[in-house]
Amino acid sequence: MTKKQSIREYGVQIGNLSTGQKNSIADVEGVKVGHVTLKKGRINTGATAIIPHQDNIFLHKPIAASYVINGFGKSIGLTQINELGTLETPIILTNTFNVPAASDALIEYSLANNEDIGVKTGTVNPVVGECNDAYLNDIRGQHVNTSHVLEAIHNASSDFEQGDVGAGTGMSCYELKGGIGSASRVIKLGCHKYTLGVLVLSNFGRKKDLIIKGMSVGEELDHQEVDCYGEKGSVIVVLATDLPCSSRQLRRICKRVPLGLSRTGAYAFNGSGDIVLGFSTANKIEHYPKEELQEIKVVSEDKLNEFFRAAVEATEESVLNSMTFAETLIGRDGHKRISINEFLQNLL
Repeated sequence: MTKKQSIREYGVQIGNLSTGQKNSIADVEGVKVGHVTLKKGRINTGATAIIPHQDNIFLHKPIAASYVINGFGKSIGLTQINELGTLETPIILTNTFNVPAASDALIEYSLANNEDIGVKTGTVNPVVGECNDAYLNDIRGQHVNTSHVLEAIHNASSDFEQGDVGAGTGMSCYELKGGIGSASRVIKLGCHKYTLGVLVLSNFGRKKDLIIKGMSVGEELDHQEVDCYGEKGSVIVVLATDLPCSSRQLRRICKRVPLGLSRTGAYAFNGSGDIVLGFSTANKIEHYPKEELQEIKVVSEDKLNEFFRAAVEATEESVLNSMTFAETLIGRDGHKRISINEFLQNLL
């Protein structure tokens, strides 16, 4: 069995910016991630929860944005994020057919923590991202239920696993084993330091296209015995930061994520659902404001360049980490995805 490790443990350093202490999305203060992993024979799936902060999210809504790179996806909650620019639940990642269960769990979670929802105030906007894990998982079985999603929320921690865990259990990346990957960058702005973290659910790409720090390693892998599943696939990218910014500015940062994906060899093929969800913990919009006007701080536009760079670097590294932290898996009907760790030592 190959060892789970980050891409940096192979001597590969992505970009020039410094990482956070954990080199994960949890370097953004208050952000936590939880998983529930279902792995047994034909069942290889799960749920991953990203918690933006530790207060009541419905009452104290972080600034949020989304960006659709390619819309072949079944996510929930993007419409309201784009309209209002806020997030009011945790973000759940799972497989395509378990989006309704994840949405139901978020509604249950929100109702349990807010007795006023649907009575004295409006409803709640659950946010769920998905990828199709049918190659390795019995997706028709819809094995993730609301209790699994709630467990993932309650399991959330600043120290979390990567690779073939949670929503990433049955995912493929460049026709190798994919899953959950994360990375972070620290940016100095004047006398302040800010953090940008990324978490990806990787399920995309052709092995012959894989690039690692400018090296076309996929061309060498193309000669290996690796199962093929065509060009279908998706990626969900969650971007978090503590930079004070508006929803519009945050969306500008999210729009740089495709550059990081492309640096690993992504092309956003026709059947790929490629979606970015971003939030900032610096400004929170109160559900029950004390004043008619709510003030937020925003960064100057000309100071965003390093955050654009951070988004690109952290996305690229997150994709690679999603692969190097994953182990080889034999799933539904004997379908196999090999860990890149079985090849990487000889390729770099």
